[in-house]
Amino acid sequence: MIIDSTTIILDGNPILRQKAEKVALPLSEEDRNTLTDMIEYVRNSHDADFCKEHNVRASVGIAAPQIAVSKQMLAISIMDEDGDIEFALVNPKIISNSTQKAYLENGESCLSVVPDREGYVPRYAKITVRAYNMLTDRMEDIRLTDYPAIVMQHEMDHLKGKLYYDHIDQKDPWKDIPGSVVI
Repeated sequence: MIIDSTTIILDGNPILRQKAEKVALPLSEEDRNTLTDMIEYVRNSHDADFCKEHNVRASVGIAAPQIAVSKQMLAISIMDEDGDIEFALVNPKIISNSTQKAYLENGESCLSVVPDREGYVPRYAKITVRAYNMLTDRMEDIRLTDYPAIVMQHEMDHLKGKLYYDHIDQKDPWKDIPGSVVI
């Protein structure tokens, strides 16, 4: 499957509000192919030419419900000065988190939410996630902080039928969140 603007479903589609189903392990060929397509899409979306050719926005993550597959799978690819971080996860679960919150200075955006809804989205500053990682073919405990932790929580929300703007203070979207790390 080529993931492009025609395969990414948008806010209003009921699949985005469903709780995604757990995925059986070992992965079926269909699930493995879907997750492979998802990680390849996110990797490719870092390339401006790819985005223009396929009419998509750049991305650091995508969850299966965003391509109308209501299963607990997500793919993340973050390239930055601290090194590349990539995951192709199945059945992720937060097993520990900090009490301290973090949020992105400019708010979050989403491939499935156009136009973007703006405001601060409070997230945990640090998390540990347990999941099967297709890229390493094993169960892993993954510790994340700051931006990668926010990206992971954003994608995991899709698996629960939540969108990032569900966390924004509706009365004051840009209200400071005291004691939080601003990224």
